[in-house]
Amino acid sequence: MEILREKEGFIVRQRRFTLDMLKEFDVSHLPRVSSPLDPSSKLQADDGHPLQYPTVFRHLVSKLNYLTNTRPDLSFAVLTFSQYMERPYKSHFSAALRVLKYLSCDPGQGILLSAKHSFSLLAFCDADWASCKDSMSSVCGFFITLGGAPIS
Repeated sequence: MEILREKEGFIVRQRRFTLDMLKEFDVSHLPRVSSPLDPSSKLQADDGHPLQYPTVFRHLVSKLNYLTNTRPDLSFAVLTFSQYMERPYKSHFSAALRVLKYLSCDPGQGILLSAKHSFSLLAFCDADWASCKDSMSSVCGFFITLGGAPIS
């Protein structure tokens, strides 16, 4: 992790880690995307063809999980991929590669820990009712921050 001191506060980011991951999985030839997951597609447990080498998927998801420390925008995608760690399919791996294409847009994004003495509490919540095609259960999530904000 990199911690940079700025006038506004501290910036915590994992730029080097992100760049190394982008180099390791080499998505430079693929077009960049503006969101971690494709909103029009829903992943399923038995979705197409199983991966021949599932450890590659597990390795990628574990790296993305570590990156969520400074990139909360990846949390939902990582949670989704974690459901398929035991038996990943090619569609799951393709979706995980999309996250890398998203990261390539701004690999230095992190979190600003504000220097202002503010006790403002920001909370974001969202739900996707009965969106899981495997269990038909709802998916919801939240993010709460005290005086910090994601930055580019």
